[in-house]
Amino acid sequence: MTKVAVFGTGSWGTTFAMILAEAGNEVTLWGRRRELVEVIDRDHANPDYLPGVPLPPTLRATTDPERALAGADFVVLAVPSQRLRPNLAAWRPYIPPKAVLVSLMKGIELGTTKRMSEVIREVAEVPEERVAVVSGPNLAQELAHRQPAATVVACTDIAVAERFQAICHLPPWFRPYTNPDVVGVELGGAVKNVIALAVGVSAGMGMGDNVSAMLITRGLAEISRLGAALGADPHTFAGLAGMGDLVATCTSPLSRNRTFGENLGRGMTFDEVVAATKQTAEGVKSCESVLELARKHDVEMPITEVVVGVVHDGMSPSEAGMLLMSRSPKPERYGV
Repeated sequence: MTKVAVFGTGSWGTTFAMILAEAGNEVTLWGRRRELVEVIDRDHANPDYLPGVPLPPTLRATTDPERALAGADFVVLAVPSQRLRPNLAAWRPYIPPKAVLVSLMKGIELGTTKRMSEVIREVAEVPEERVAVVSGPNLAQELAHRQPAATVVACTDIAVAERFQAICHLPPWFRPYTNPDVVGVELGGAVKNVIALAVGVSAGMGMGDNVSAMLITRGLAEISRLGAALGADPHTFAGLAGMGDLVATCTSPLSRNRTFGENLGRGMTFDEVVAATKQTAEGVKSCESVLELARKHDVEMPITEVVVGVVHDGMSPSEAGMLLMSRSPKPERYGV
């Protein structure tokens, strides 16, 4: 039996731990809040993040990282992206020497502009073939209720991706695909959160589907441009980890980033929206690091620029819309 440690008791970490346990693996879920961990371990439920969702009785939970990691074949990381580095540094001494580290996180690190797989490799001091990434249109609340979905498992060593694919394939409702393009899969997952903020702001302002469609498709162009500059496979952005994840995150009321943007568009202040948001909306912090990464590579990302302006620099949503619509039009073609 494959042993898996999952770090993070939020909705996505708990849901993925549920998938792995239901697929027949030995799964231990780590969390920092003792009271929540005890409820998960005792009652097989996560009332804070997945109320009303029964968890497999075989799923265990602990606050002890050494216990969670003991003998683990795979270490799945589902903590907020900006907290990965210090957390992983603390867990590193207990990581088994042959374990594969799997990122469920969708962000770019502030300050370094590193993707999560790059942070993992640096902090854990592991080669790229021991790091995998999972990304796709995977709204946790839908998956927690066993609604069908697919995802992408990416690793530069496709055999490693296939190993992880095998242990999380849960017919008939969860299907993972594999892809060697780690860069593209990670960029798709991180930047789509920024575009979802923009779509949410427009929806909160009362804009219609034409604007949403414009932002989604031009957002895909921004993701593709950045991906091209970083050496990603352009085909990745037409698949589940690109367009698939972008559409789900930009259109679903379950999307934290879209909801955050909607509240801003309705006129709430940034502090009011933060206070009303129970879970991390990764795009709120990552938009700054995404823009910094784009500027490092001389990539034009106007939607990302106005999102940073609205979220962090006090720009009004109406001003952001005017800036986007007044830009000089350029030829419309794939990736531009």
